[in-house]
Amino acid sequence: MQADLIITNALLVDGSGAEPVRGHLAIKGERIAALGDFPCPDGVPVLDAAGRVLAPGFIDSHTHDDGYLLAHPEMTPKVSQGITSVVTGNCGISLAPLTRQDVPQPLDLLGPAELFRFSTFAQWIEALREAPAATNVIPLVGHTTLRVAVMGDAVDRAADAGERQAMRELLAEALAAGAFGVSTGTFYPPAAAAPTDEIIDVCAPMAGRHVIYATHLRDEADHVVPAMEEALAIGRAVDARVVFSHHKVAGSRNHGRTRETLDMITRAAASQPVCLDCHPYPATSTMLRLDRVRIASRTMITWSKGYPAATGRDYADVKAELGLDDEAMLARLAPAGAIYFLMDPNDVRRIFQHPLTMVGSDGLPFDPHPHPRQWGTFPQVLRRLVREEGVLTLTAAIHRMTGLAATQYGLAQRGLLQPGYYADLVLLDPERVNDLATFEKPVQVSQGIDGVWVNGQSVWDGNQASGARPGRVLRPGAPA
Repeated sequence: MQADLIITNALLVDGSGAEPVRGHLAIKGERIAALGDFPCPDGVPVLDAAGRVLAPGFIDSHTHDDGYLLAHPEMTPKVSQGITSVVTGNCGISLAPLTRQDVPQPLDLLGPAELFRFSTFAQWIEALREAPAATNVIPLVGHTTLRVAVMGDAVDRAADAGERQAMRELLAEALAAGAFGVSTGTFYPPAAAAPTDEIIDVCAPMAGRHVIYATHLRDEADHVVPAMEEALAIGRAVDARVVFSHHKVAGSRNHGRTRETLDMITRAAASQPVCLDCHPYPATSTMLRLDRVRIASRTMITWSKGYPAATGRDYADVKAELGLDDEAMLARLAPAGAIYFLMDPNDVRRIFQHPLTMVGSDGLPFDPHPHPRQWGTFPQVLRRLVREEGVLTLTAAIHRMTGLAATQYGLAQRGLLQPGYYADLVLLDPERVNDLATFEKPVQVSQGIDGVWVNGQSVWDGNQASGARPGRVLRPGAPA
């Protein structure tokens, strides 16, 4: 047997949900060459993984890393968690296709305006291929981005027939360039005026492709059920798999309603493709909005161009300091971002127990004081939900992070430990893995992730990024 590296004596958790087995794994080039109990040939480097788990590299099912991949290609916040592939373009916002200097919210969550320099989706894809990142990329195109590209600032109405056709053409180009599907964010102002029929019209090029329709729902609070019904109807109309992004029920009067929403998903899955993603924190993060402030038990400011001194502080403290009411506070801080504590931890646990739940960090990597999920999501699942609370078994958690996500997104030869599959791997200590990122100090590398490989190359050695950038822009159903 020829190999470049053999990892020996590992507890192999293969990503399928099957029980772990102890054995070796050989890497040759970018692939897994062998797996199991085999003799190690002379002259091949060996890494003894005794006491540790070797698993497929984690797939972050929900990110906003579109611009971060170009600006910070070492991807330290992600590879340090064991993440080897990221799904971009979520919540209706993708970096392309859009060239604009005055980027409206929430598109500015993707980074500074100078990153918005790609008039076609293919141009952004080509930029990633010319300057690869450390992780693989699974790209979605955002409906909000299409709206702003075609309609400019006149987004407070439904698109007319000509605008819908222009958006269809941009979407068709993105799909041809390799987009896995489309995402929507009708929760946000630039897309809130888009009626259901507009979304279906714009998504017409998706018919027959069996691609993704990922959605940040119109409402995740009191009206979550009709918002979910709309998403499922759109999925049926455009022949797409519905992904409920960062599934939640927001606000104290909705706590416990995951029993209702998860039952909806279970029933829908019997007749159409559907899944969901979630992160393990009881707080979410996005642009500063008063409707979120008013249903949150606590709000923390992540950034503010209007009043930078508010960054990292509680909204209530800044409000008292400035002596302003809510409307005046919004005007003083805007544009701004915030973390909202508005979810019930029991709902979060219940969501993670659903068999169709994938793991998505939903981090905003350019925030000066980001939500800790950008650095700690996957280790927190392994520490808290697996080791401390027993909400999931280790094999179930890793399945959600790997094999399940690969199946839902149609990734060929990834997400499992199998000979011939790409060597996207994570080596971790299940007793030591720990997220150090907190709401107060969110930019901290996790512990217990001892090695990460992407396409057979080491990108994280347990302490730092290697500098290697072997990531690829993946294509739906394609092996590379």
